[in-house]
Amino acid sequence: MKKFIFLFLASAFLSSCTKDDNEAESNTSSIDINSGGATTTLNSTSLAFEDPSANLNAVETDLHVRGNLAFEATFITAPATNNPGLGPLFNNTGCAACHVKNGRAPYPTSSSDLGGLLIRVSMNGTDPHGGPLAYPGYGGQLQNRAVFGKAPEADVTLTEALQIKQFLDGTSYELREPIINLSNHYTPLTSGPMLISPRIAPPIIGLGLLEAVSEQTLLALADESDANGDGISGKLNYVWDVQANSMKPGKFGWKAGQPNLTQQAAAAYVNDMGITNPLFTHENSVGQPQDDLTGDDPEINAQTLEEASFYTKSVAVPARRNTTNSIVIVGENIFRAAKCNACHRETIVTSTLSGVPSVSNQIIHPYTDLLLHDMGAGLADNRPEFSANGTEWRTAPLWGIGLTRVVNGHSNFLHDGRARNLMEAIMWHGGEATNSVNYVKALSSSQRESLIKFLESL
Repeated sequence: MKKFIFLFLASAFLSSCTKDDNEAESNTSSIDINSGGATTTLNSTSLAFEDPSANLNAVETDLHVRGNLAFEATFITAPATNNPGLGPLFNNTGCAACHVKNGRAPYPTSSSDLGGLLIRVSMNGTDPHGGPLAYPGYGGQLQNRAVFGKAPEADVTLTEALQIKQFLDGTSYELREPIINLSNHYTPLTSGPMLISPRIAPPIIGLGLLEAVSEQTLLALADESDANGDGISGKLNYVWDVQANSMKPGKFGWKAGQPNLTQQAAAAYVNDMGITNPLFTHENSVGQPQDDLTGDDPEINAQTLEEASFYTKSVAVPARRNTTNSIVIVGENIFRAAKCNACHRETIVTSTLSGVPSVSNQIIHPYTDLLLHDMGAGLADNRPEFSANGTEWRTAPLWGIGLTRVVNGHSNFLHDGRARNLMEAIMWHGGEATNSVNYVKALSSSQRESLIKFLESL
């Protein structure tokens, strides 16, 4: 369990004396550094993603602390006194094993340990709700690990292809493309081609604020037919809500495939860890010869699921830093001139989220519109997910991105971690972002540096 007393005291101390890394914040600055509204933390240390929202009331604080215990739990095989039920098939042993320090998982260093990288799978077609069609015998996610006596669904081999590119000033840069190969399948693939999509674990900061953004707000940002002719045609994904038994706006996951954080947590429990729960009562091995049908009783109860999901709703967003730095200001102007903010929306106002007053009615700066956009062939996984086609991805929030190296010790970005730094992440963009990428390609070296300094201030 995190040392909450330390965190609250540290947050209070930082609130009174934290300044920009390079220069003090000006009291007359018009820039709102509170990226998460009243939830914002001024912590910019290696613990920056672990602070509770700054405005939690007593009830929320208690639930957050209990949720933190659930999030950090490590599951083991039954029988056991604490946290039994792992598997029989799984990708990792707990939430925090992928979302280390609540942050972004690194790109794997070897095929034998994928860490926070998982592989979504499906086959051509859609399920009864329009979602991905599970591959017979494998479901919707490949589990590459298994408990003793069971077989992983397949082995994953991760290799890379490198591309050498150039900016218009002649400076070279390199892009790394992951190549996924599956072998040693526990059973042959007899239902046609398997569609695969690697996904890296993202940070969990500010997720409650994003859930509190209303459908009406997102629809106002959407422009599916590009009626204004700006080349940007974001659309809202509509996905199946298990509890509501109906279609709802998708907000979470790399293709916005989950409608809310409770379902996001429940799906992660069963798919990533093989932990059944009130929303998903069957093991991820259901239908396989090695499935133990006697073990499908929920392995966590509704209270644990509520606590874990509340934890993801109540993690603070770090404040912006270095906003008065002249290089950062130049970079922000470049960001806007390149029209990056057409998708990475700077400011959104949240609505009311039931049971979570701390995230309700907040002015936030997430740098996302939560909409699906065509990112081109270079980033395509060619695997549909409800309304998202094979080239579309949800705009990733940028808040906190500049603290990735401080918190997690790496600078790997995009849906599969392929980008080794922020500039590579930019240059991978295509599709609707092509004009923005071309703008960046034409920048001078100093201008590119300013753009990155701006992103590092978020």
